[in-house]
Amino acid sequence: MDHIITTYLLVSQYIPDSASTPIAEIKQMSHIINGIDTQAMQNLASEIAAAPEKGAALFGVRTTWCGKCRSESRPTTMRLGGVSHDRKGMAVVDEPQTLLGDDTGLNPMEMLMTALNGCMTVGYVAGAAARGITLTKLEIKTEGELDLRGFFGLDPLVKPGFDTLRYSVHISGDGTPEQFEEIHQSVMRLSPNRFNVSMPVRLEPTLCIE
Repeated sequence: MDHIITTYLLVSQYIPDSASTPIAEIKQMSHIINGIDTQAMQNLASEIAAAPEKGAALFGVRTTWCGKCRSESRPTTMRLGGVSHDRKGMAVVDEPQTLLGDDTGLNPMEMLMTALNGCMTVGYVAGAAARGITLTKLEIKTEGELDLRGFFGLDPLVKPGFDTLRYSVHISGDGTPEQFEEIHQSVMRLSPNRFNVSMPVRLEPTLCIE
C-alpha cells in the first residue's frame, strides 16, 4: 500500500489518543496487521512529526470523456513532501441506461460515495492495526437521495445535490467494543474525505476552450 494513503492516519489517530495502546506496546506487536506495516506507519509518522513539510501531499487526476456519459479518470500528480511518485490505476464513470448511459461503471454519485467509503476504510483498517486488532469484516454502506429537478434546472428552489448522506459501518474482529468506538470516533474526526464531503471545500475552476 502506498505510504501516501496512510499519511493522514498517523500522527494523532493511529498512534492512539488514549493510554489504551502505548507506543511501546505497538512496537512489541507483530508489525503486519490487516496487511498494514505498522512499523512503516510509525516510522512515517515520526518523520512527519520531525519535519512537517514531509506531510504535504498533492493529488491530481485527469478525466477524459469517452462518449455518451462515460469518462475515464487516471492519476496525474502525486507528491509527498515535495517528492513525485508514479501512480497507476483508472476509474470508469458512467450512468445507468435509465439516465442515458451504458452502465459500464459507477455513476458520479456512487463514485463520490466510493471515495468517502474508501477513505474511511483505510482509517478503520489502519486504526485497528495500530491497536493490534485483527479485523475479520469491514463493510461501509452509504446512500443518499437527490432530486433530478435540480440537475435539469427545472426548479430553482431544488438543490442539484444531496442534503444528507447516510452510512453504516459494519466491523468485527478481536477488538473490544470500546476500541472499535475509539477507532470510529478517530475516523470521523480525521478522515480526509469525510472532511471533504462534510465541510465546504473551495473550488477554483478554469475553463480552457481549445
